[in-house]
Amino acid sequence: MLRLHDVSASYRGLKALQGVSMDVGKGEVVAVVGANGAGKSTLLRAIAGQVATTGSIEFDGESLAHVPAHMVTRRGISLVPEGRRLFPRLSVEDNLRLGAYSKRGDFDRFAPLELVFSLFPRLRERLMQRAGTLSGGEQQMLAIGRALMTQPRLLMLDEPSQGIMPKLVDDIFKAILRIRRLDVTILLVEQRLAESLEIADRAYVLQTGRVVMSGPAKQIAADAAVRQAYLGM
Repeated sequence: MLRLHDVSASYRGLKALQGVSMDVGKGEVVAVVGANGAGKSTLLRAIAGQVATTGSIEFDGESLAHVPAHMVTRRGISLVPEGRRLFPRLSVEDNLRLGAYSKRGDFDRFAPLELVFSLFPRLRERLMQRAGTLSGGEQQMLAIGRALMTQPRLLMLDEPSQGIMPKLVDDIFKAILRIRRLDVTILLVEQRLAESLEIADRAYVLQTGRVVMSGPAKQIAADAAVRQAYLGM
C-alpha cells in the first residue's frame, strides 16, 4: 500500500531523514520506533505531504511527489499529529464534523460518526462540550475520531499515548486494534515501545534519521541487544 524509497528530508535546517526506505502492506500495523529526535514524527509528516522530501513516496502505486497535504488526505491517508491539534474552543461535535471537510460534497461524509461513537462512547456523551475542556485521553480519542471522519485507508498515529492517564492508554491501544479490524492500515509512532511492538506486525527502528533495523515486531521486541542499543529498553 505504502512504499518509501531513499526518502530524505530536512526540518528546521536539520537533516531529519536520510535515505529512508520502507514498505507498509495493506491491513498491517507497522510501528516506527526509536529514541527522541530519531526522525519519527518527520517521517509521518513527510508521508502526509507536510514536509518537502527527496526520494519517492508511493501510495497504492501512485507517487505522492508534489501532492499537497489536503490532496494526500483525499487519497486516503490521515495523520493524527503529536499534540492532537484540536480546535479547543469548538465542541466535540464541531471538531468531528470539521474532520469530514475534505469529503465536502460527498453525500455520506458524516457517516463515520457512528463508527467513531462505537469506538469512543465518551465522545457521544460529551458531544456539546468544548474540546479544550476534555481530559488528555478524551482529547486523543477526539483526535483519532476526527481523523477517522476522513474515511482513511491508511491511518498514521504520532504518539497516541502522550499525556494520557495510564488507565486510558489501554483504551487507546484497544481502539487501534479495533480500527485495524475495520480494514484500515496503521502506521504507528509511539514511545510506549512494549505496547506498540506487541500490537504491531512489523517494525522499523530509526536512529538519527536512518533505518537501522526492520523486521517482525515480536522479533525486535525480543532482541535484548537491539532494545538496549537503539530503544533504550
